[in-house]
Amino acid sequence: MKNPFLFLFVLVTSLSFSQNEINWDGEYKIKLSDFQSPATQIGSTNLYSIHSSCGIDFAFSMTNIEFLFTKNFNSKIGNIFKRSSSSIVAPDEIIAASLVNFSQFEFDLSELYARKFRKKVQEEKGSFSSVNFFRPFYDEIQKEFVERDTNAGKDTDLGRKAEKLAKLHQQVLKEIEELSAYCKDCKVVKKKS
Repeated sequence: MKNPFLFLFVLVTSLSFSQNEINWDGEYKIKLSDFQSPATQIGSTNLYSIHSSCGIDFAFSMTNIEFLFTKNFNSKIGNIFKRSSSSIVAPDEIIAASLVNFSQFEFDLSELYARKFRKKVQEEKGSFSSVNFFRPFYDEIQKEFVERDTNAGKDTDLGRKAEKLAKLHQQVLKEIEELSAYCKDCKVVKKKS
C-alpha cells in the first residue's frame, strides 16, 4: 500500500463510525451507556424522557441492470440504533432503567417493521419496477411503526409500567419470529409454482 496513513485514517474512521451504530442482531441488549448524546442526564431533574435514535436504514447503490435483476434487498434494509444521538433524561437510576427497557422494545419494534418492509419489497419488486417502487409502502410501514410506538409509550408510561411493557414486548418478539424468513441476512425464498 502506497500510503499507510490513508489506510490508518480510513480504518480509524470506520471503527469510530461503527462504534456509534448498533445493528440489530436479536442478541444485543441496549444499555444505559448506549445513550451517548450530551443531552443524557440522570438526576437533578423531575422530568423523564427518552429519545432512541433507532430505525430502518435502507440504502443501495447499483446499476440499472443490477437493479433490474435484484430480488433480494434484505441485506440493504437494516435496523440500527445510533448511540451518539440517543438520550435519556431521568430523575434517578430506577426510572432510567425503565426507559432503557422501553428503548429495547423500540429497537425490537423497529426490527419487526424492517422485516415487514423486507417482505413487502420482496413481494412487490417486479422485473420492470422503477427505483422508487418501494416509497408508498415504506411510508405506510413507517406510519404504522410510529403509531404503534407512540401507543406503547402512552400505554406503558415509557416503560414505567413494566408488566404492560413486557406483554407488548413479547408480542413484538413473537411477530419477529413469525417473519424469520425476512432477517437481514436471509436469502429470498423462491415461490413454488
